[in-house]
Amino acid sequence: QVQLVESGGGSVQAGGSLRLSCAASAYTYSRRCMGWFRQAPGKEREGVASINIPWGVTNYVDSVKGRFTISQNHARNTVYLQMDNLKPEDTAMYYCACASQSLPDGRCYLTQDKYNYWGQGTQVTVSS
Repeated sequence: QVQLVESGGGSVQAGGSLRLSCAASAYTYSRRCMGWFRQAPGKEREGVASINIPWGVTNYVDSVKGRFTISQNHARNTVYLQMDNLKPEDTAMYYCACASQSLPDGRCYLTQDKYNYWGQGTQVTVSS
C-alpha cells in the first residue's frame, strides 16, 4: 500500500523555523529515494531536497542550501525537512514523494518526473 502523509506546516515570520514530517507506509519507504518538493501559487513545482534512503546521501536545490536539512528515521519510516532561517519566498505547499531511481553517485533527483508517489501536501507560509 502506497501512503505518504505530510505534517508540520504552518505560518511563521521570516527568520523562523519549521520541521516538516513525511510518514510513509513500509512499501513506500522501501523505495530508494524520498524527496521534498514545493509549489507556490502560479509557479511550477520545484524540488527542494532529497535523500537516498539506504545510503543517506542528500541533495538540495541551491536556494535552500545551508538553511534546510533533510533527514530520516528508519524506525518510523519517516523523512523530515528541517527548515531554518525561513524567507517569504519559501512560502508554498510542500509535498513529499518517493522514487525508485537515483543518480549514479547515489544522490536522488530533484525533478518531479522521477517520482512515482506523492503526498497531499502541507502549507508553509512565511511572513516578512
